[in-house]
Amino acid sequence: MDASGKPVVRMEIVDESSVNQRLDNFLLKILKGVPKSHVYRLLRRGEVRVNGQRAQPERRLALDDAVRVPPVRLGAPLPGSTPRAGAAPPVLAQHVIHEDDWLLVLDKPSGWAVHAGSGVSRGVIEQLRAERPTARFLELVHRIDRDTSGLLLLAKKRSVLTALHDDLREGRVTKHYRALAHGTWRKGRRVIEAPLEETLEGVAEKRMRVPTAGSTARSVSAKTEFVPLATWKAFTLLDAHLFTGRTHQIRVHLSHVSHPILGDDKYGDAERDRPLKKLGIRRLMLHAFSLRFRHPGTGETMSIEAPLPPDFIHFISQLDARAAEEKLLRTPKAPDAQPV
Repeated sequence: MDASGKPVVRMEIVDESSVNQRLDNFLLKILKGVPKSHVYRLLRRGEVRVNGQRAQPERRLALDDAVRVPPVRLGAPLPGSTPRAGAAPPVLAQHVIHEDDWLLVLDKPSGWAVHAGSGVSRGVIEQLRAERPTARFLELVHRIDRDTSGLLLLAKKRSVLTALHDDLREGRVTKHYRALAHGTWRKGRRVIEAPLEETLEGVAEKRMRVPTAGSTARSVSAKTEFVPLATWKAFTLLDAHLFTGRTHQIRVHLSHVSHPILGDDKYGDAERDRPLKKLGIRRLMLHAFSLRFRHPGTGETMSIEAPLPPDFIHFISQLDARAAEEKLLRTPKAPDAQPV
């Protein structure tokens, strides 16, 4: 806009964050508050130009392309939305454990969905964008479940997003989780290689399962390595190493071998979980513990860990205390000394 507040023509130069992005998506990103129908109307009329020429919505942008944006008056903010001019309160800022010019690593609290949808008005990505109104690019590299806590990787440049997606696809990103499971794990290190298929239950609720004999549904390969870190009378703390990144993979594999994760409302054991609420177990006890990957900007190997959250530590301390007490009760008393 000019000094009087009247919209004017502007030129947007494509930087690295928007390389290979479709023109329509680029416009929707920079014209926040403008109805999508109006953006496409501008494109049809030829009012948007790339390097001085008319362009179709699906055109892929290149570095340093000059995009002419016609005068557009931005609409009023939607109810409940945060204006781009000011940052939202830093709700998630305290959970950022690494950040540089290329990427951001968040220790996501349990209960936060990674993005809006399915009854969630604002997820991690929407919140972080609201907290950082000047960020030109911020996208999720991968996802973790709403009730899972731990490491979540976000890209601050499109080239970083593309590179990390390639590394994930080729298995060059190492991900380890911590899981508190029911039962005493007596198998030592174990690799579970069981395919998963999608199923709909209830009101079209998406779930995964290991196919049963004779199943004709399409399945995908899934491989997880489990290593017990600590065992108690009825519980085990496991390290889970993902070789593939399928939906709910760790949860389904552990349920498949009769060691469901504590607090798992989809694949767990409600009867065994019920008494644990008194001990503070009120969510899925799965934590994305570590990430190891090659930094797309510097080329160095990054190894990042998120410490176990307080509810994990509290429950483990209770199990340790109980085990110590039981051991003390089992220890035979020394015989009384005989008089000389």
